Amino acid sequence: MIPAARSTADSMSEESNVEYVSSMNKRTFFAFGPWLLSAGLVWSAQSQLSVSKAQVEKHFEKQITVTAKLDYLLFLPPEYGKSDRSWPMILFLHGAGESGNDLEKVKVHGPPKIVETKPNFPFILVSPQSPGRGWNTDVLNALLDEVIANHRVDPDRVYLTGLSMGGFGTWALAAAHPERFAAIAPICGGGNPSDAPKLAKLPVWVFHGANDTLVPVKRSEEMVEAIKAAGGDVKFTVYPDAGHDSWTATYDNPAFYQWLLAQKRPTKARAQP
Repeated sequence: MIPAARSTADSMSEESNVEYVSSMNKRTFFAFGPWLLSAGLVWSAQSQLSVSKAQVEKHFEKQITVTAKLDYLLFLPPEYGKSDRSWPMILFLHGAGESGNDLEKVKVHGPPKIVETKPNFPFILVSPQSPGRGWNTDVLNALLDEVIANHRVDPDRVYLTGLSMGGFGTWALAAAHPERFAAIAPICGGGNPSDAPKLAKLPVWVFHGANDTLVPVKRSEEMVEAIKAAGGDVKFTVYPDAGHDSWTATYDNPAFYQWLLAQKRPTKARAQP
């Protein structure tokens, strides 16, 4: 069945009703709207105030004990067992490519490579292997404690060096514990210039390749400039034709090891905790 057609009068009556309701809604809004808005704003402000009061600033600090573990290569000079003398020590930090759990990889570059063919190396050499993701300065510091406690290391002639990721690790460990080292030699690495005051009294020799695209030479330049500004005396060697590999020329240079041996930790640094 087709519905009956609605009359014009019915339509007009409905339109009048709609207009009436609309008019009533407008009057209701103008009468109560401002109050509702005000109440809403007050509630919102009170709610925000309540939230801010509910969050109290706190500080947490607690000493915990952790287990430090690290695989490393240890080299002792051939003459080590023939006397009771103490020996200078080098802590060498490798680059990212030698990370993992295969210590043979650590022998690819630097002093661990050199002692394989030149056993007359005049240092105790400690070459840890990072499991990955950089170097942990707390673990390295614990390793130093372990080696020094169990071998005849001259604590006033402990030297720190590293390449690439190990260069970054060298800067970081020296800044965390500058009192431990007689000298440091970061190669193609970078650090935090704000650490310069901690390093200003430490003998530092920095090396970098001018054409290094992996770690720009600027990373070493900014550390050298910051240490000089803090009153330090730092040596800086830039190889004009070298890229990222600025370590081969450095570690193959006898003058580098002669410079290390000429450095000794001062008495004041020795007394620090």
